[in-house]
Amino acid sequence: MSGGTALRHIGTAERRARLGLRHRLAAGARAASPEEVAEALVALHGTDPATVHLAVGARLAEPVKTVAETERALYEDRTLVRMHGMRHTVFVFPTELTAVVHASTGITVAARERASLVKDMAKAGAPDAAWLAEVEASALAALARRGEATAAELAADEPRLREQFVYAAGKSYEGVHTVSGRLLRVLGVEGKVVRGRPLGSWTSSQFRWAPAPEHPELDVAGAQADLLRRWLTVCGPATEADLKWWTGWRVTEVRRALGAIGAREVGLVDGTGYVADGDEDPVAAPAEPWAALLPALDPTAMGWQKRDWYLAPELRASLFDRSGNVGPTVWWDGRVVGGWAQRPDGEIVWRVLDGTGLGREAEAAIGAEAERLREWVGQTRVTPRFRTPLERELAG
Repeated sequence: MSGGTALRHIGTAERRARLGLRHRLAAGARAASPEEVAEALVALHGTDPATVHLAVGARLAEPVKTVAETERALYEDRTLVRMHGMRHTVFVFPTELTAVVHASTGITVAARERASLVKDMAKAGAPDAAWLAEVEASALAALARRGEATAAELAADEPRLREQFVYAAGKSYEGVHTVSGRLLRVLGVEGKVVRGRPLGSWTSSQFRWAPAPEHPELDVAGAQADLLRRWLTVCGPATEADLKWWTGWRVTEVRRALGAIGAREVGLVDGTGYVADGDEDPVAAPAEPWAALLPALDPTAMGWQKRDWYLAPELRASLFDRSGNVGPTVWWDGRVVGGWAQRPDGEIVWRVLDGTGLGREAEAAIGAEAERLREWVGQTRVTPRFRTPLERELAG
């Protein structure tokens, strides 16, 4: 990190220029494949299955191929993989990042998840950890034989997966948990299984399970440095708070990784930020202003904790749910200007909430993006998993 020299200032306009180019949203920067999109963004939010496809489609030069090409990458070529990552959230990563994500973010969470399962089962008087280990080995062997399977299919091979136990007995949130549900979740966080092909269409949240791709065990500090370097190259400049939020790490881990990659300090409107080593030079704006319709939980809209430079605070009540999940957003040249939704008849409708600086060119470009989206989505109806006030209103 830099020493006593004056910090280079990166203003809001340049941050928006970097976003448009590096997040493959500007017209001349769009990608040729889902793999290219995932590599450019490091991670695609996967909590809502539709988000993955919609985020890819918004960035492809030829979006008509979105569903077929994304399914090829996920389920045939396996160049992309859906797994738990930062902040205990499901993402889609390039497969070669599996080891990096597991070592940098997954190990700590996995240990906590397994300990919690064993503790909950013990409290309920369920079989002990040795029994659980036996069931786990049997379930993994069954999954290896099948290649892909639902929890019900695995339970047909290993009936003990159907065992149930009472969770939080006597509490207001008491419930009955099934061993299969909790165990497969733990195995997912541990990097032993991943989500495979859905049971329905590309919008379905019912997934089969598949063995995780084999990967080496990496040094935690080295993996954290690698992940931070990749993300900062795409999303820099970012503040320490942004980095801590996105990774879910302790601040000491963030600072250690920043030092390891030689990150450079820069001045921002809201304080000090960081860019990757060698990324201090000015970045020119895209040749033309650009429009985009991004889905709920899009990795660009959710990329930073401090968002005022691309999303005005007064828009948040309309565009976010109560848990902080962003809904579908309309962008113009690097900032969020409104939201969109799909109506039951398939029409894509949108509304500008912040018209500052917008004119006919912007509205025409946004309308063209809405039509572009409608064409490739076709007969599929998409409802975000986490609904927001404006999306509900527009959907009608």
